[in-house]
Amino acid sequence: MASEQTILTVDGPNGPRDMRISSPSRVLWPELGLTKLDLARYIVDVGEAFIAANGDRPVSLQRFSDNVDGEQFFSKNPPKGTPDFIRSVKVIYPSARSHPQLVLDEPAAAVWAVQMNTVVFHPWPSRAENSDNPDQLRIDLDPQPGTDFDDAVPAALELRKVLAEAGLNAFIKTSGNRGLHVYAPIEPTHEFLDVRHAVIAAARELERRMPDKVTTNWWKEERGERVFLDFNQANRDRTIAGAYSPRALAHAPVSCPITWDELESVNPKDFTILTVPERLKTVGDPWAGMNADPGTVAQLLEWWERDLNDGLGELPFPPDYPKMPGEPPRVQPSRAKKPE
Repeated sequence: MASEQTILTVDGPNGPRDMRISSPSRVLWPELGLTKLDLARYIVDVGEAFIAANGDRPVSLQRFSDNVDGEQFFSKNPPKGTPDFIRSVKVIYPSARSHPQLVLDEPAAAVWAVQMNTVVFHPWPSRAENSDNPDQLRIDLDPQPGTDFDDAVPAALELRKVLAEAGLNAFIKTSGNRGLHVYAPIEPTHEFLDVRHAVIAAARELERRMPDKVTTNWWKEERGERVFLDFNQANRDRTIAGAYSPRALAHAPVSCPITWDELESVNPKDFTILTVPERLKTVGDPWAGMNADPGTVAQLLEWWERDLNDGLGELPFPPDYPKMPGEPPRVQPSRAKKPE
């Protein structure tokens, strides 16, 4: 007996492609009964905006063996059987090893990823042809226990001002959960460590302005009921869910670009794979033209140097990173040895 399958015709820059979806009725979001085919059709509906935001970048695929409540894994290298029209690019990881990583250039490539049981797409902040130099500065505003989306909103508004003072034009999207992601297009002239330092400089400036509301403290025990400014998302091979990417949460939310004028009135739970296609048709893409006028991180790096001279040094790196120059000890403060 032949296995169940559906063929979707997906338009793209190289003409339409017929993409096979096997097990189309497999339920991915049990609470809503949304299926693999529903997800594939969502990607088709938002395909142009999705590729504009996530295409031409190394991308990691968050794949699920069953539904979003089940086993998951990340896929970076092109798996066996990847279609000929889907390319890859060799990238260097923090370990100094290099491997090919997938690149999505058209909506059909993203539909193929759904066929491979991908739910969440994690693009790099750099382009495929220049993967060592980010062309996006990203700051993840992550509400800590005791805070929520409404606490991230004023932090994002003030962060926009900070970035503007540094000569950067900021864009914003919901994370798909409780947080917000602030992006600024930048010229790809600095490598990841420099961009990380630029992010830290902006985060520290915001922290000075809103010390009771936001924090750069890496250790959870020190964050309190504040919004964490996750500077470590700026590191090489660290990614966040891309614009228009679904999230693996019960209500099938989407990490959705919004305008700054919308920020104080939106409910992030309203942006789902069921609602975002119609939003794109009626409201348009708030990130259209995002890359027209990139800025530079020069001013932020001047702030970084100023803070260094004032005694503010490097911050901790992720635990799987090699020990980095100037990094403080990777020891939770409560476990650090006390002087005798």
